[in-house]
Amino acid sequence: MVPFGSKADPAGGKHIDYEEIYDRAIAPAIRAAGLDPVRVDAESFGGLIHREQLLLCDFFLAELTTADPRIFYELGVRSTVQPATTVAVVARGRGCTFQSEDLEPLTYELCPESGLGDEQAASLRNAIESRLRELQQADAPDVYSPLLDLLHDWRPRDLARLKTDAFHERVRSNLTFKKPLADIRSMNLSATSEARTALAAFRSERGNLEQIETGTVIDLLLTYRALSDWDGMIALIDDMPAVLQRQILVREQQGFAYNRRAGRTGSDADCERALEILSEVESEQGPSAETCGLIGRIHKDRWQQAREDGHADAADDHLMEAIASYRRGYLTDPRDAYPGINLVTLLDIHGTKESLRERQRMTPIVRFAVERRLDGPDCDYWDHATMLELFVLEHAQEDAEKRLGNVLSDIRETWEPATTVNNLRLVETARSDRGEDTGWIRAIIETLSRRATTEAHRRSLPRTTALPAGISSRTNHKGNP
Repeated sequence: MVPFGSKADPAGGKHIDYEEIYDRAIAPAIRAAGLDPVRVDAESFGGLIHREQLLLCDFFLAELTTADPRIFYELGVRSTVQPATTVAVVARGRGCTFQSEDLEPLTYELCPESGLGDEQAASLRNAIESRLRELQQADAPDVYSPLLDLLHDWRPRDLARLKTDAFHERVRSNLTFKKPLADIRSMNLSATSEARTALAAFRSERGNLEQIETGTVIDLLLTYRALSDWDGMIALIDDMPAVLQRQILVREQQGFAYNRRAGRTGSDADCERALEILSEVESEQGPSAETCGLIGRIHKDRWQQAREDGHADAADDHLMEAIASYRRGYLTDPRDAYPGINLVTLLDIHGTKESLRERQRMTPIVRFAVERRLDGPDCDYWDHATMLELFVLEHAQEDAEKRLGNVLSDIRETWEPATTVNNLRLVETARSDRGEDTGWIRAIIETLSRRATTEAHRRSLPRTTALPAGISSRTNHKGNP
């Protein structure tokens, strides 16, 4: 159980790169001890906890430096059911002062810049390997759980051997799934049809999803999304075990897929189904930035369609619904700039005095959220593009033109500038209709459009593309919002 990506240093230093810690020290140490590292992918799909992994793995390693309450909770669960098979590690002097007579964590040093040097990485690898080998060689490990010390009449039951054997077999099988999925996602844009063929074959060969570890199923779902295969996403969710279908993340992605398919086919039924799914999620869990952002996107799409069809009243209704949804989402978490930028953009487009006053109040808050992202280690195209859109909304021509350079240099996929162009065109059209001078906005739009076209042409040039090893060419089937 190791955090993903870079996380804030509890001691106030530079962000800690947990990918480096995992790749250079933790995973190699586990392999050196003769074990397979299986990383709990909780963060990568909305906090879904792998209870099966937690309870059935032979040994459990928890990295505690961030003092994440979820990790401490899982550490407690594991210690109750599987005592004396846990290793805890924590960076020395970084804020977390975890101490326990029953579980002494391994401490390790980080460089002043919060990274691992060769010496620190080797030291941590050796310490973890040594501890794991000690645990493997212990004949009758002491029960160290304080809960078991208090409840003398209760002891954890032995987990059924058949169940653990089946788990181990699935883990080893699932470890071989991740690379083909990564290879499929990495196929370049000129090979989209080949990537979909490979993914269809991969899915067909997997069979019953009940036998596949949860994280791999989610990885498969997100691979369909990366290929914009909305039919595949929907079909995969329909095949999932009921307990997984009920997860918030899966239902959000289901609504997302139905709406994107509706955008492709014009199906009102798909659009209504998407709204039904996401409204149920919001009703159950309350508003969130993600759910409300997806609902806002549905109404935003319907507003654009109604406007193109000349249905002014319906268009206005959907515009107000989109504004309300983005507002609900942003107010639940002002750190998430996605619903925030959509809120201020649609308020500007609505253009009434009241809407423009609200846009003026909300824009500095959204800007602050984006600036925090831009100051961090994980800023990307979307952060620069959001800041560009904010400058346009604030009539800050000079700042917008300067930010355009960052946007152009951070483009990764052709659809990214195309999305920004669409948003800016909505603003430019609304302001032009109000009689404002929008020539400078059009110039930015034209620059982005040219780059999108150039990038699409470059990526469409013929290249040799091979299917990932072990995947046949049989055909079957089944972003950033």
